[in-house]
Amino acid sequence: MQKVKMKDVADRLNISTVTVSKALSGKEGVGDVLREQVKKTAQEMGYRLNTCAKALKEGRNYNIGVLVANCFMDGAYDTFYLKMYQNITQILIRHGYSCMLELITGSMEKELVLPKLITAGKVDGLILMGQFPSPYLLKIQEAGIHTVYLDFYDKSLDVDAVITDSVYGTYLLTNYVISQGHRKIAFVGNIHATASILDRYLGYYRSLLVNGIELRQDYLISDRRESGQFIDLRLPEDMPTAFVCNCDEVAYTLMKKLKASGYCVPEDVSVAGFDNYVLGEYSNPRLTTVEVNLGEMSTMAADILIRKIQGEHRPAGRKVIDGKLIIRDSVAPIVDRI
Repeated sequence: MQKVKMKDVADRLNISTVTVSKALSGKEGVGDVLREQVKKTAQEMGYRLNTCAKALKEGRNYNIGVLVANCFMDGAYDTFYLKMYQNITQILIRHGYSCMLELITGSMEKELVLPKLITAGKVDGLILMGQFPSPYLLKIQEAGIHTVYLDFYDKSLDVDAVITDSVYGTYLLTNYVISQGHRKIAFVGNIHATASILDRYLGYYRSLLVNGIELRQDYLISDRRESGQFIDLRLPEDMPTAFVCNCDEVAYTLMKKLKASGYCVPEDVSVAGFDNYVLGEYSNPRLTTVEVNLGEMSTMAADILIRKIQGEHRPAGRKVIDGKLIIRDSVAPIVDRI
């Protein structure tokens, strides 16, 4: 089979090879509509950009590294972050980049051991997903590689980040639970473990304040250690009528524990989660939750990183992407229990 050349793509679209080259390499001088048309046509024709020659010429690898803490690649988190990684990969391919995933173990974090993607100089930039300890993030920052945080941020470091609106999302979620007549509402999540859990707690707390409900310390239930390992959930002696959980995986685990303890969900106790990924749709009952916009978050993180690699020096800051309240069956009105 004859190899498709850049000139073939140019002839198909009746444009110059220079325009095709600019469109495929992400350079300026080509409109967005034409750029996407060139990329689509090149893909349909089977054209493959010679990234090796391009890398040598421009001093780049055309590889992007994606780092995830090993503790987040377990259970529902596994599918959540793998889906996010797949989204990033598809986006980067359209920009002529390859994507490489490496898991970071707890011992690497503790001993401040950098991943091989960094030490071997294999990547032009990094996307970090999940959460990492601040000392480890500082160690990565000192390596001098363009970096974007995805689905978390670190208040002690000035690094571009893309996150979901955890505060407002959980605020809306808790408001919905309250609208169903609930006043005894617990929050499940260790607020010292991740920035996103803390933000979701703040959204829950804000809703209680706005609705004149007192915060109860016995209704703050830890779900994991600060290092990320999940622990057994302890139910309060004075049972709440509803639980707001920091993620769907914890909500699913809680529902199993409640059922094992003789409670019916949602007839006796209501449960809500956050993420809307896999478990929410297929749990029994189906889970009321907040949907995270994985596609928009992945696209924005990849775009920010590529612009940084291409020389844009203006910081993107912290980009917050709206979620969506998903109402299903796991939250029932109090009146139904009379």
